[in-house]
Amino acid sequence: MTDRPDLSSLPSYKAPKRSLFSARKLALMATVVAGLGAATYGFSPSHNPADLFTTPAHAQVNNEVRKVQQPVGFADIVERVKPSVISVKVNINEKLSKDDSGNSEDSPFQPGSPMERFFRRFGGPDGLPPGLRGGPRGGGRAITGQGSGFFISADGYAVTNNHVVDGADKVEVTTDDGKTYTAKVIGTDPRTDLALIKVEGGSNFQFAKLSDSKPRIGDWVLAVGNPFGLGGTVTAGIVSASGRDIGNGPYDDFIQIDAPVNKGNSGGPAFDVSGEVMGVNTAIYSPSGGSVGIAFSIPAQTVKSVVAQLKDKGTVSRGWIGVQIQPVTSDIADSLGMKKAEGALVAEPQANGPAAKAGIESGDVITAVNGEPVKDARELARTIGGLPPGNSVKLNVLHKGQDKTVNLTLGQLPNNLEAKADTDNSDKGSPNRGTDVPKLGLTVAPANSVAGAGKEGVVVTEVDPKSAAAERGFKEGDVILEVGGKTVGTAGEVRDAITSARSDNKNSVLMRVKSGGSSRFVAVPLAKG
Repeated sequence: MTDRPDLSSLPSYKAPKRSLFSARKLALMATVVAGLGAATYGFSPSHNPADLFTTPAHAQVNNEVRKVQQPVGFADIVERVKPSVISVKVNINEKLSKDDSGNSEDSPFQPGSPMERFFRRFGGPDGLPPGLRGGPRGGGRAITGQGSGFFISADGYAVTNNHVVDGADKVEVTTDDGKTYTAKVIGTDPRTDLALIKVEGGSNFQFAKLSDSKPRIGDWVLAVGNPFGLGGTVTAGIVSASGRDIGNGPYDDFIQIDAPVNKGNSGGPAFDVSGEVMGVNTAIYSPSGGSVGIAFSIPAQTVKSVVAQLKDKGTVSRGWIGVQIQPVTSDIADSLGMKKAEGALVAEPQANGPAAKAGIESGDVITAVNGEPVKDARELARTIGGLPPGNSVKLNVLHKGQDKTVNLTLGQLPNNLEAKADTDNSDKGSPNRGTDVPKLGLTVAPANSVAGAGKEGVVVTEVDPKSAAAERGFKEGDVILEVGGKTVGTAGEVRDAITSARSDNKNSVLMRVKSGGSSRFVAVPLAKG
């Protein structure tokens, strides 16, 4: 046994009374202290009282835990993918008319004007900004634009935005190592804002892979591009949302990200943490023109489909069934007796189109394509547009309250599907006759009695600005073709159809309305009584 020193001879020493406190309480206090140390470690790794009581082995474990808790950077991913990203520079020679060339009286660059003096001093000897040099004297102007892109193959095929290269006379790309190459536009698709270009003079470019998986909201995302012409720049953020419709067209299905994206980033890739391209950055939402944390990317699945067609034939062919469609709102669903507001409502089938030939009519609701449910009108457009022309498809349709199946062969989407507006408005705005439709706030007259309104339906001659009809967008000159699924030609027939809807305990009545050259369905709520 080890000898213990005798401390009783020291003047200040008093032997403590033996009690359970010194053994049990001390052990308890040690446990509490250790617990507090562990709790402190959980909140403040840099000040860890528990380290005072750890062995070297425990200290090593704690250091490993700290390493895991530190944020993981993106340097390794960026080092791997950045060489596949390119800067895209385009030149467009635009011919100017006399009014545009600077020779017109309204031009701010008239000789001797303040703008002409400013640019003579700071812009160039001819007194014009760089983008307009040669305009007044050369009959045209050179426009320079910049964007981003990325290689998708070692032989120089690259993806960018259509709006980056649209109308370009010359395309140059600069790679991450500073080399510049000439590129040729292989094909463009304005509907998805994608373009495929081919770089000339190289055969061993580092390229990026388009992802096969759909990103999840909350996933990390890296945007690489050429903002403001600065060259390869990397920003990070997360996927904020998916399936965004920004009003760009019927095929909108954007990924929303919050990684800073600015002018010049257009066409650049958005990478996931695996180093694969989840989308192509194409647009931002910003009142100021700079990043405010809302950017939109074209999903990789869309890019794959479009690029494959552009590489094969330089254009994109889409399936087409020939219908004008609109969303099914809750009011419309109620009017049609539907349990859910889903599917795509056919406002009008195009004459001699595939749908019309197959028997689809105005007021039908397309609920599924080849057995896959259709959520809304945009989903139907994307689904049909993603199928090649000539394919046979099966459509599930709700027709006058009954489910039926329609088989048809897809046509090819025409290049221009713009509705022709009726330009004869001479008598539409102020006809001198009409009959009130009670409780809807509309005054109508037979269309065949008003010049320019056509032969079918009733024309709206007046709208109460405080009425339910006004809230639903009715305006003078609109022509009501159907009410509650029944064709109408007089105010009396409109009233009868409304009375019938009330008798069926409907909360709203569905009207097919022609406005200009197109028609739509509008669900108007019915006032009680």
